[in-house]
Amino acid sequence: MEYTALSLAIAIPAVIFAGVSKGGFGSGASFASAAVLALILDPALALGIMLPLLMLIDAVTLKPFWGRWSWRDARLLVIGAVPGVVFGAIVFSVANDDLLRFLIGTVALVFVFYQLASARGLVPKRTTPFPGPVGLIAGATAGFTSFVSHAGGPPVGIYLLAQGMQKTTYQATTVLVFWAINILKFFPYAALGAFNTETLKANLVLAPFAVLGAWIGVKTHHIMPERLFFGIVYVALLLTGTKLIWDALT
Repeated sequence: MEYTALSLAIAIPAVIFAGVSKGGFGSGASFASAAVLALILDPALALGIMLPLLMLIDAVTLKPFWGRWSWRDARLLVIGAVPGVVFGAIVFSVANDDLLRFLIGTVALVFVFYQLASARGLVPKRTTPFPGPVGLIAGATAGFTSFVSHAGGPPVGIYLLAQGMQKTTYQATTVLVFWAINILKFFPYAALGAFNTETLKANLVLAPFAVLGAWIGVKTHHIMPERLFFGIVYVALLLTGTKLIWDALT
């Protein structure tokens, strides 16, 4: 990563955004940071840079939400994530940069279109909690999408929102789940060569901004309108997802 004014102007807000999302808004949109970085970096490098930063954010946000999660739901999701991470590692090992761009871009657009369809009532809302096996399936999906694009938030969110839990319980559960999933991802990422001197340097530069974003997220968890936050997210993901797919295909 070259530390030009342009690259820092893109990377720093992206990392702060990841901290805000994971620290206060359920982690669902934090993968937008990896999508944005993939616009200026090789996708594998962008993913390798983001994982240690996401793990740092996890560590910072665990304490404020400690013990306020749903242990049953978190356990199902993490157990289900294991085969998803394994499958993600297999795909990652054979994917070239264009395939990774396509996967990241596709996940971004699917996330946006699903949220818009839900908002317009085109997707029926679940009125009763999902049974346990659905939690395992959601976890497996999250493990895969998290590995190839750091986008495990949507399947976890769909499952948890149907469980009827309060906002803080939902937030705390996502913190715990992704703390565990990111640890699971770290070792295959390392084995696949995702970390190197370049990613380490980038992590040292960007780590303070990841912590700042997490702090902002925790502080604004109860006061910032979610509609405003996610409105910005949807626009950003629509643009970056489209650009990544275009780059992959052309």
